[in-house]
Amino acid sequence: MMILEGLLLPFLGTNLGSFCVFFLRREPNQSIQRALTGFAAGVMVAASVWSLLIPAIEQSEENATYAKFAFLPAAIGFLLRICFLLLLDHIIPHLHRNSSEDEGPKTRLRRNTKLILAVTLHNIPEGMAIGAVYAGLYYHTSQITATGALALSLGIAIQNFPEGTIISMPLSATGMRKPKAFVYGVLSGAVEPIGAALTILAAGLVIPLMPYFLSFAAGAMIYVVIEELNPEMSAGKHSDVGTIAFSIGFVGMMVLDVALG
Repeated sequence: MMILEGLLLPFLGTNLGSFCVFFLRREPNQSIQRALTGFAAGVMVAASVWSLLIPAIEQSEENATYAKFAFLPAAIGFLLRICFLLLLDHIIPHLHRNSSEDEGPKTRLRRNTKLILAVTLHNIPEGMAIGAVYAGLYYHTSQITATGALALSLGIAIQNFPEGTIISMPLSATGMRKPKAFVYGVLSGAVEPIGAALTILAAGLVIPLMPYFLSFAAGAMIYVVIEELNPEMSAGKHSDVGTIAFSIGFVGMMVLDVALG
């Protein structure tokens, strides 16, 4: 039940964000979006270090075969994930969320369709990261704590809230009925629990490769922070809101994972 809750929490964040289409006329205030994005980025960076990379190295140290080279699985998995996502971004058009007010309805609809595809595909690595953490927790193959795993899910859920909003609301603005726009927003986040569940099943079949799974997930998290969250919390007029929220998220995750774990 604890694992199920952890897998569904990020999906709930997307659903709540998409639900805003029923009572908001426009996207949330930019300062609020920056704070949510910065907080989620801080949580994800801290989780990548304490919940993914450090446990991957510690598990490698327990294996006498490559105890002296315990950093190798973490380094290899991390870099492989970065390379994979770089390739994915070159294949799929990278879309920024800023839209032009001069776009016609058909142009906006095509753009929003591409945005749904891009956000959906970028949610897959986040789901795999959650799956890797809960797989380590379930199979007792790393030093991951239940508190750290839950904090990671919560951080991704916070990040998913504005993502659900920026999918459903533009679709509604193009003339799509609000219930249908809400469903599209929900579907964009459905890949996360699916990807997480598949990762847990795969990890159970290849437990010795868990350090690679954990570092692979860490690479995905850091990539999302660098490529998606940092630009979002720095967009527009200069503000320190994102930086402050990032620091709070990082320290908060560190405290949860280290002190309470």
